This record gives sequence, structure tokens and C-alpha cells, in this order.
Amino acid sequence: MQADYVIVGAGSAGCVLANRLTEDPATRVILIEAGGRDLNPLIHIPAGYIKLLDHPTLTWGYKAEPDEGINGRSINYPRGKVLGGSSSINGMIYVRGQPEDFDHWSQLGNRGWSWDDVLPYFKKAENWEGQADGVHGKGGPLYTSRTADMPLLCQAAIEAGQQLGLAYRADVNDLPAGFGDHIGWVQQTRGGRFRASAARSYLRPAMTRPNLQVITKAMVHRVLFDGTRATGVEFSRGGVIDRADASGEVILSAGAIGSPHILQLSGVGDPDHLERVGIPLHHALKGVGKNFQDHFLARLSCDVEGAPSLNQKSRGLGLVQEVLRYVLTGKGILTYAASLVAASVKVLEESATPDVQVVFANASYAPGATRVLDHVPGMTAGMWQMRPLSRGYVEARSPRPEDQPAINPRYLADERDRRAAIGGLRFIRRLFAAPALARYVVRETPASADLQTDDELLEYLRETGSTVFHATCSCRMGPDSMSVVDDQLRVHGLQGLRVIDASVMPAVTSTNTNAPTIMIAEKGAAMVRAAARATA
Repeated sequence: MQADYVIVGAGSAGCVLANRLTEDPATRVILIEAGGRDLNPLIHIPAGYIKLLDHPTLTWGYKAEPDEGINGRSINYPRGKVLGGSSSINGMIYVRGQPEDFDHWSQLGNRGWSWDDVLPYFKKAENWEGQADGVHGKGGPLYTSRTADMPLLCQAAIEAGQQLGLAYRADVNDLPAGFGDHIGWVQQTRGGRFRASAARSYLRPAMTRPNLQVITKAMVHRVLFDGTRATGVEFSRGGVIDRADASGEVILSAGAIGSPHILQLSGVGDPDHLERVGIPLHHALKGVGKNFQDHFLARLSCDVEGAPSLNQKSRGLGLVQEVLRYVLTGKGILTYAASLVAASVKVLEESATPDVQVVFANASYAPGATRVLDHVPGMTAGMWQMRPLSRGYVEARSPRPEDQPAINPRYLADERDRRAAIGGLRFIRRLFAAPALARYVVRETPASADLQTDDELLEYLRETGSTVFHATCSCRMGPDSMSVVDDQLRVHGLQGLRVIDASVMPAVTSTNTNAPTIMIAEKGAAMVRAAARATA
């Protein structure tokens, strides 16, 4: 089979690319996805995400390597394996990040990636529920919306933040450069009562086009080359080896785990690593799989009384009422994102802008790695350091594509990351103690209540913290010897091969990463089309 473009991965970026590149009816595209169709109804009911993070067929089932930064634990590392990728299983939070995030990308030598450069692509993607303005777009494929409900505890959290001196921001995606500590309602990738995954927003409208071929349940083994030019990919489906040839370009959009892994399986990477695992070297590129970044999330919870929480509403008669409310009105707890309120705060003296993100939910969770609601009414705030200095890796363990790569974000490896995380926990306690929330607090939950010193809080972080699902930067963009792609997202030293997904971020954005990933794909699609016009 042959097309102009072969795209690997039908996740947040791949779905965008498939849509935008096939807008030209003369352009043929093959999109290859390892997972299946997005038919599970829990994908489309917003609150269904809580059942999907460890789903046996809709995720890859990854586990990160044991690491001393988290007391030798090996944590689950969910990544979507279905049309829509992780946008089909995530918490649907649509927060773009600080303008400084993207200006920093540009300062690192990536021309065309400053905030002013990328804002038009955020807007192009968006079908905002309100009116188009200087920040939001209208008429794009991706439905974005305000939080539909404003529960009492979440209202109290915003009031508590203001009592601590945080500015209330009515639109957390409308941030002037240099804006300080603030709090507000998150926005969601939700259209009406349903999740707006990349598959629903971008891919579904494009699947009726005759110039798009979507192949599901297909494992890509490697990129095929003629010298230094990528010519296609080899994949297997149902035990049968096949290939898809690209007369134009091969585009890897398999995410921050999949894209570096496929490059390494193809012999593109650090020669020392490839020799160690038995993969013949095709092209030396030391940065493949390096610079891996993720936000490290830790939570504190309190038992509450005097205000309803999800703990009561998610079981028994309360759940029956909420299901009816969702069916009849499209509102209620089944429309909730992973968090409803977000605060950006500065906890380190040396930081120029807020350096910790705090997200709040009117729910508490039972002890353990899985997100199971506690039986006692409660509330939870989680925090992560926005700009971690710790760097990890993604590395193939063998030449076999079915073998999971080694994944290690190396959480808390840097001293500043540790200080910021401790400061984030202390801020959460201040938030809980502010009058607006304190009136509902019964007690901090036993796992953390007695911890006071920095050493005790650091041990709590190491023992309980986990991923917030923001895997990025493992094929970073830049002009230096450890970067993988240039500012046009072309793999250094090779032709006809790009990486377009979250892995190309030079540094992780300060907040949630799905919105920036979709922006990257919108901008990447425009680059691919411009290159095709230039050579026509």
C-alpha cells in the first residue's frame, strides 16, 4: 500500500494531521494505529476516564522503571492505545500554559515557536463554546468549554485562594505575560455531554474522505529507509507483516513513548544504547529518548462535612440521580473533568513566574495506586512542579517491537524539584486552612496529617507521588547536538521523516499538555503542507 504520507499513531497529534493533510483531496494519507476503534462508551462519557486509566485493552499497560526518586517503586504509566490515543482516556483538562513556556522554546533556538507564533494554531484548533476573541477560536474541530457545574466545595476553593492573595482569573487560558499567582475554573475538551477526543473532533469527520486510509490494531516495527530518506514503515497486523510506502513523508506521531521507541527500533538513536540492546545502527542521533520530562503529581486530602462531595454522589441513590441528570440535561458529575479548579502559584523565591500548579477536586480517594473514591466525604488538591529540571529517558530494551521500552522520568532527581514539590504541599495546606475551606474541613487524611518537616514531606512525596500523564520532550526540538528534530519538526540528518507530537517539546509546558500537543500538530500540518507546495 502506498500514500503521500504515512502517519504512525492516531492519538492527539496523529488525528489532527490526518484531518488537515486530507483536506486536500489530491493528498493520500495512511494512518496506522496500534489500538482499535473508540467504541467503548466510557470513552465518550466525560467522567468515564476514571475507569480507563488502567484499562487492559485501551492502554498500553506501561510501567515505569523502579527509581530511587520514588523509593524504588514501579508506577503505572498509562498511555492510550485506541483511536484518539491518550485524548480518549485523559481527564479532559484544556489549559494551554503560560506564554513564557513558548517564548522559552523560541529562545532555545526554535524559530516560529514563541507565544505570538503558536497562539493562532491554538485558536485554529478550537471550537470554543463562547464567542471568538483574541484568545479563543470558533469553528475549529476541537470543542472546548467552560466547567458546566460549580460545586460548593470548588467555589469555596476559589474563595480560599483569593483569601490567600491569588487573583481570580475568569479565563485561565487568557494570561498576560508575567502574570502572577492566580486561580480559576479549568476548561475542558468537551462538546455538550460528550468528550471531545482527537478522534471525535478531527478523525471522525475525515474518515469519510476517500483519500484517507485508517489501519487499526497494527503494530509498527520500524521506519524503512533508502539511504538517509524514509520511504515507509513496516508493521504487523494479525500476525502478518506488511508495509506502507510514503512517496512524500513518514510522520511519527506515536507520542513521547512511542516515537522515540520506533526511531530506536529503526536504528536511529544513541549508538552506545543501540549496540547494547542489539539494534543495528542506521543513523546516529544521541538525543533520541533523552530529555524525557513529566510532571510529578502528589495529593493531599481532607475529610469534609457540611458540603456535598463526589464521594456521596457517585454511589447508591446519589449516582442514580446523577445518571438521570446527565441523560436528561447533559450536566452533573458525569461531565466532570479530572479537576474543576486550578491555581498557579510561586513557591520558590528564584522563580520569575508561578512554578507550581495546584488542581482541586471535590472528592477524596481511597489509599492505593488506583483512583477509587473513598467512602467518606472529602476533597483533594494535587500539585506538580511546572518546570521540572529532572530529566529521564525512554529506551528500547530489545529489537522486538512488542517489548515495552524502559521508561523513567527520574522524578525528584533535581534538588529544586524537591523544594518546589515540598512547597506545593505546604501551599495546599494553606489553601485548606483558609476560612472559605476550613469551615468544611474535619481533618487531613491520616496518610499525611502528622507530617510536618521537609524531610517527612519529601518522604511522603517519594512514597505516594505519581505521573500526571504529561509525558513529553523525548525527541526534543532544537538546533544542538542532543536535539532530535529541527524547528520544522524534521529529524536531523534524515529526509522525508518528521516527528509531530508531544515528544518534540524542548521543555514541558507549565500546565496540562494535551492542548499544546494539538497545537503542535496543527502547526506541524501547516509545515508539511507548505513544504509540499514548495516542491510542487
